[in-house]
Formats: sequence, C-alpha cells, structure tokens
Amino acid sequence: MDRQQAEVLEGTVEDIVFHNEDTGFTVMEVAAREALITVVGEAMGIQPGEELRLTGRYVSHPTYGTQFKAAVIERTIPATSGAILKYLSGGAIRGIGPALARRIVDAFGDDTLTIMEKEPQRLAEVRGITPKKAAEIAEEYARIFGIRAVMLFLSRYGIDAAVSIRVWKKWGAYAPGEIEKDPYILCARDIGVPFEKADEIARQLGFAPDSPERLCGGILYVLRHNTGNGHCCLPYEKLVKVSARMLEAEPEQMDDPLTMLAEREDIISDTVDGTVFIYLPEMYEAETYCAGRLMTALASSPPEAVRDYSREIDALEKKLGIRYASLQRKAIQAALGQSVVILTGGPGTGKTTALCGMIDLLEQEGLKVGLAAPTGRAAKRMTELTGLDAKTIHRLLEVDFGEENGRVKFRRNSRNPLPYDAVIVDEMSMVDIEIFASLMQALRLGSKLIMVGDPDQLPSVGPGNVLRDLIDSDVIPVIHLTEVFRQAAESLIVTSAHAIVAGEMPDLTVRDNDFFFLQKSSSEAVLQTVVDLCARRLPASYGYSPVRDIQVISPTRLGACGTAELCRKLQEVLNPQDGHKTEQKFGPGVFREGDKVMQIRNNYDIVYTRDDGEQGVGVYNGDIGTIEMIDRPSRSLHVRYDDRVAEYTFDMLDQLELAYAVTVHKSQGSEFDAVVMPVSGSRSKLFYRNLLYTAVTRAKKLLILVGQVSAVAEMVHNDRKTLRYTNLGKFLREAVL
Repeated sequence: MDRQQAEVLEGTVEDIVFHNEDTGFTVMEVAAREALITVVGEAMGIQPGEELRLTGRYVSHPTYGTQFKAAVIERTIPATSGAILKYLSGGAIRGIGPALARRIVDAFGDDTLTIMEKEPQRLAEVRGITPKKAAEIAEEYARIFGIRAVMLFLSRYGIDAAVSIRVWKKWGAYAPGEIEKDPYILCARDIGVPFEKADEIARQLGFAPDSPERLCGGILYVLRHNTGNGHCCLPYEKLVKVSARMLEAEPEQMDDPLTMLAEREDIISDTVDGTVFIYLPEMYEAETYCAGRLMTALASSPPEAVRDYSREIDALEKKLGIRYASLQRKAIQAALGQSVVILTGGPGTGKTTALCGMIDLLEQEGLKVGLAAPTGRAAKRMTELTGLDAKTIHRLLEVDFGEENGRVKFRRNSRNPLPYDAVIVDEMSMVDIEIFASLMQALRLGSKLIMVGDPDQLPSVGPGNVLRDLIDSDVIPVIHLTEVFRQAAESLIVTSAHAIVAGEMPDLTVRDNDFFFLQKSSSEAVLQTVVDLCARRLPASYGYSPVRDIQVISPTRLGACGTAELCRKLQEVLNPQDGHKTEQKFGPGVFREGDKVMQIRNNYDIVYTRDDGEQGVGVYNGDIGTIEMIDRPSRSLHVRYDDRVAEYTFDMLDQLELAYAVTVHKSQGSEFDAVVMPVSGSRSKLFYRNLLYTAVTRAKKLLILVGQVSAVAEMVHNDRKTLRYTNLGKFLREAVL
C-alpha cells in the first residue's frame, strides 16, 4: 500500500458483522472520530471492546457503500485499568464476564494483562478463579494475541499474511518456537511455503546443510511436491535420488532421515509387486481405504445373486420407443444388479442414452439417485443431458469451506452419509484419489456407485489415476461401449477422435464437415490464423460469439502458440482498451472489464450472488467467466460465472488468469461449441495422443486444427501415457487373492 495515501484510524470495536475463521476476513463496526465506521480487513480473534489501530483507506463498495479497507490491523493493548476493564467486560476472553472482570482489574490494576501473559497462575488469587480456570483464561489470552505474534515473527522472513494465518491455525501461539526448532515444517506440512524459502529461513537461524531437520524436511517436501504432479507415492530409489539431488547430498545420506521419518510415522513404506514405495500417510490411507471400501461393496452383490432385468429393460425400450444396443443393455443390467460398475466409451457411443436408461430404471426400482461430476461445467452438462439436478462432487459432499490438516473438510462422511441409494459420477477421469476417498467415505453401506468416464482422456490434475487404476485392476465390472451410432458417425469430430485413440491419423483433407485442418508452416502464421479465426472468420461464417462460443485450446502454456501469448494477442483483438473500460495491471499483463477469465484453483470461501439474489460461497478450478466490473476505489472486481457473480479483491487476482486460450488440462470437463487448436512445432514431451484426443473431444459443433501435419502425426503416434506412481489397482487385486 502507498503509505502516502494511507490513513490511520484508531477506535474501539463495537460489533463483529462477519468473520471467516479460515481466511481471517472480517467485517466490523468501529467507533472512531465520533462515528460508527464499517471496517473490512484480515484479522483473527477480534472481539467487541478491543481498541484497534487501522492503516488503510476509505473505499466505495458498489453494494455496501463507504467502508474503511484496512491493510494493517493492529491491536492497541489497553494500558489503563479503565480501558482494561472495558475490554475484559466486553467478553473478549471466554470465561470472563463483567463481574469477574471487575474483580480481576481491582486485584491487578494496570498490570492485569501483563499478569495474564507472564504470571497467569496469579489469577487464582482472585475470588472465583480456580487454578484450572486461571490456566484456561491464560490459554485463551494466548490464543487471541498469538496470531499477532506469529505474523510479526514471520514478517521478518518475508512470509505474507495468508500463509501466517495457516501457520497460526496449525501451531497457534507456539508457531514461532516450532519454526525456530525446525523451519522445514513450513515446506513439509502442507503450509504452502516452498523448500527454497524454508531453506533460506533455516540458514538465517543457523541450521547446517546436513542437519537432520533439513534432510527430513527435504524428503517430505519432495513427496508432497510430487502429489502435485499426480503421484500418490514414489519408489524408494527414485525418492532417494530426487531428494539427494535437491539437497545437494549423497544418496547414502538419505538412509538415516528416512528411518527417522518412518519411526515418527511421517512416511509409510509398502512393498507392492516387489517394489518398495514411500507414501505420505494421507495418500496411503486414501488408496488403501478406497480399495477396502470397494471390496466391501463388491462383496454385497456377488454375481450369482444378481437377478435378470431383461423384462424391465424391454419395457423401458417400449416406453421410450428406442432399441438399446447389446452393450447398452449390458450396462443398464450391471447398474441395476451390481453395487459398483464402470461405464466407459468414446464420443458417440451412447453413454448418455445408457446413463438415462440406468437412472430411469433405478428410480422405477424405488432408489433415490444422486448425480455428480468433478467440475461445475461438467455437472451443468450432466444436468442438461439427463434432465436431473447434477452437482459438483464438492457440493454433493457439502464442502465445509475450511481445512483440516491441510485437507478439505466435508459435512458428508461415514458418520453423516449421503442420502442416496445410488450415486452416479460422470467424468471420472478427472477425479483424484483424495476426492474419491471422500466420496467413498460418504457412501452409505449398500449404496450403488456407478462411474462414467473415458480412460483415454488425461488423468486428474490432483494425485492418483483412479479411473485407469480401477479399470486395470480387473476387479470392478466394466462395460466399454464401442459402437459409434449412425448419427454420431456422420460427425468428423467423433470419427477423428476414435481414429486418434486407435493411433490412426484423422482425415485432414475434408473441408465441409465439423472438423477441418488448416496447414500453416510457421508458428507466427499459426498464431495469426488462430486469432483471425476467433475474431473474424468464425463469427462471420457461423455467428459464434468470440468469447462465449469459441475456445482456443493449446498443448502448452509457453512458446509462440502457448496459452500465454495467445491470450495476450486475443485480448488485444477481442477486448481492446477503448478508453471506457476499467483495467487493473497484474504481473506482466492486465485484467480488463469484458475479459474472459478462468479460476485456476479451488476457493471455498469466495462469495457469489446468483441472479435471483441468493448468496453462496465457492468458485472452483477451471470455472470460466467474464469480468463484469472493476472497481478501483474498492480494489475489487466482479466476475460472472453463468448465473452467478463472484467478487474478488485485488489481492486475490493470482487466482485468475485470462482464458481466451486454455491448456488441454484446464479444458477437461468442459465442452465448447467451437474449438480452435494450434498444433505447431515439436515438443515431444507435450505432443502425445491422450492430449490431442482430450482436446478434440472438447468440441461440440466445430473443431479446427491449425499447424503442421507432422505435428498432428507426432501426437497421434506418441502413445506415451502420463506416468503416475499409484497402487490403487494393485491393492484391489491383492484384496481378491
């Protein structure tokens, strides 16, 4: 904040209007300058009656009017007995009411708060306070003032307020001592601090490069970092090699810290098919729990006990006036007769038809059915296809908008299971092991689980390869639809997708269908053609909105045809500054009113307002919207996501990025009327079959590839699978033996 523009406000808290325990965001009424002022900012444990020193500025909020936005909130510790009495009488410390506050202040006067902090046992000298109650008061006092001490301590090392709050929530007032004892807990315990920063703090605190704390912290960081790359575990030898390289140590030096971590139960070792794998405990628990829970479900419906539903399926065909293919009938039979089943198939193979048949007959059997998908867009599409309300998995499980030990909490769990007899999950390829474990915990015993997905698409962003592991286990019943129906077979998008997944080149010569290829020899020509298609040619020929209907999908973020450069060029052309649009610089770029943007990580706390006035919280990774308004005085902007508008403060802009072009990974779970994809150059690590297949299947009505035939061929013929270290399938097979 510009200190020359900042104002300082001193006053007393009269009321707490709103407080979020997870983010620290607080709205309060403060009596200052003979007025009652609405103050917003980040603070923990503020209570009515406290005296504050606020540094910030007045802003005009479009909904709530004039507010004081505090960048810095400092407690002014009451110094006189009168001020202390007012503070304690207001209920600032649990267990102290007005009468007891009077007795405490009468006993200790101006030294009351010093006694609470340094000699809390003396509180037992006051009538009505036992030694136990004195300890409770001291603990509460330490909690309230602990966050301030933690933030001051971490600020010396350049740690921001958001991380400081996470640290305080993890270790409370003891955080400074814990960090001084072992600074590597900051990178090893899912706080969000990189190893390099923890290493820098450790050097300042005098830790040696070969200290046990550094070696143990480095190993845990490598494991945790690799969960972000999709791995649930690492082979012992690979973990040793990667950790030693990062720590600039010899591999032999990893032996003792690995033993120490195992003894502390910070890691778990398991031998699977002769290979020793090292897990973080939560990853091991997720994989083994899911395997065990699935085996329990499978045992409840042995094949010999499954009845034949042919009559019911025949009756449904007659009612709907359709004829199911044999594999579709098999899928519906499995859904009715089995407790767990997987339905897969590429585009045009009738998954939706089979799915609707399942739902119809399950409901005829009197079962209550719940529908879910990993993303908001996928859930919306599921609703459109089935006519029933589908929810995101987070919404289905009733996310608790907080974290417990660094993990998302859900209200639905084994103690409070979902109220459904059958749960159907679409886009299973996007579901990671942690969210799958949460779903399995929330399924009540006896409920059916029907999983629908395409294993040839990219795996989840989070750890695990759940759908592929379940299929490869040969334990879960799988129905794979293969027949492409006549109407779908007329679509080049559909036939090209099936050719690609089979390792065959799609027909790039046809120009009068829904899929065609434009040959361009240079990256510069590819870039210009993509921009021209979005800005001029497709809107003119098809009537598509450049922002709403067309999506550019690129294999890469960087490079001449990566999403970063494409977004910059498309923003210039599709949403230029015309002198009337408010904009806000962020990093090397700018956000502008009218921009197409994407939320790039889950935020369970952000507030949104629906068009009908209903309010809610939560915007999720991959949600695409449009910036409706940027309000510079209040340092906030509004993003419209379909029927709801979410408000972001400027310090949350790192959660957004321009979305005129997105990576293939970010496009998963979404479909777009028109997809334009650059395929240029040669980047063998990124040019592989699953990537191209996933991008092609995002297009509903039109797909255009722009680039070189050689680049398309490279992707089609590169059948490299994304390597993920997981053992869910192996645990399932072991359970059968």
